[in-house]
Amino acid sequence: MTGAEPPNVNLGELEVRLVERAEEARHQALMQAHHYLGALPKIGETLWYVATYRGAWVALLNFSAAAWKCGVRDQWIGWDVRRQYARLKLIANNSRFLILPDWHRSNLGSKTLSLCQKRLPADWRTRFGHPLVLIETFVDPRRFHGTVYRAANWVYLGQSLGYRRVRGGYSGTALAPKQVFVKVLQADARVILAQPVLPPSYHIGAPKMMLQADHMRSLPELFADIPDPRQAQGRRHRLAVVLAIAAGATLCGMRGYQAMAGWAKSLGPKARERFGCRRKDGAYVVPSESIIRDVLIRVDPEALDRALQRWNARYGPVDESLAIDGKTMRNAIDGAGHQTHVMSVVGHTSKTCYTQKKSAPCR
Repeated sequence: MTGAEPPNVNLGELEVRLVERAEEARHQALMQAHHYLGALPKIGETLWYVATYRGAWVALLNFSAAAWKCGVRDQWIGWDVRRQYARLKLIANNSRFLILPDWHRSNLGSKTLSLCQKRLPADWRTRFGHPLVLIETFVDPRRFHGTVYRAANWVYLGQSLGYRRVRGGYSGTALAPKQVFVKVLQADARVILAQPVLPPSYHIGAPKMMLQADHMRSLPELFADIPDPRQAQGRRHRLAVVLAIAAGATLCGMRGYQAMAGWAKSLGPKARERFGCRRKDGAYVVPSESIIRDVLIRVDPEALDRALQRWNARYGPVDESLAIDGKTMRNAIDGAGHQTHVMSVVGHTSKTCYTQKKSAPCR
């Protein structure tokens, strides 16, 4: 059909399905030949779709991992960097959308996109074992206006800053900013992504680890000089180790004693060794929920704040996700998302109010 006028298309006969393994080479060849950015490798959580009309291929779509950072998206969601790190897998990125050359017809693009986004959540859960609540995409305004996405009821959020993900971080200079569109797959998507405690049905595997080996080793050193408020008899874990694990869990998005203890249990032998955990019967042992709770309630908040300020001075300027304050670390959140202040004085640096009752944040 190349060079000929495309036939009239009854959009009701348009179908969208996953690309089969035997068709992947054809998919890649077409994407490489006709998409201005070329083909993408199938890495990680990725799904490829083909739209067909009476058996003929008319369009191709790729969905893959969400962008690590996107200012307008993150502001729209309202999450912090730690929740973002743990919940990005609830978002997919429409990384490629190609209408094949002989099939540019009015409304075909938006119809294809609508059909695909209807089946995407079920396909994603079947293939990768977890839900999706949001889709995002980036449109180059030098080439397109996002008309297809607008017609399919996607929401325009604004423009990206134009930085590109590279090995080791992001490009040093801004390239062409992109228009950012999102499609909500669940009405409460923003609430799910930003709320303090993620509902169990949205948990994705083990807790995420965003700490490197040197971070784990340096955290116990940071707390080594803090006086231990516990009686010497019966201490099973060094104070510095308990505080280091509580801080590490907080940095990785855990909120509340139960979440911190669960994160600690998920640590492998090497991570436990780096944190300085004690050995028992040939294995490294992590502190329990009750020990973490007892330490965080009783530790000197001023001394803890000073230690965390030293951490922030060392790592915060390099990566904002590695900044931590005493308020976040000491304040627990229960299963209903209520915050419990767990001490009884006000820290000078963090301005945290500590009480033993559930309440709104103290001022």
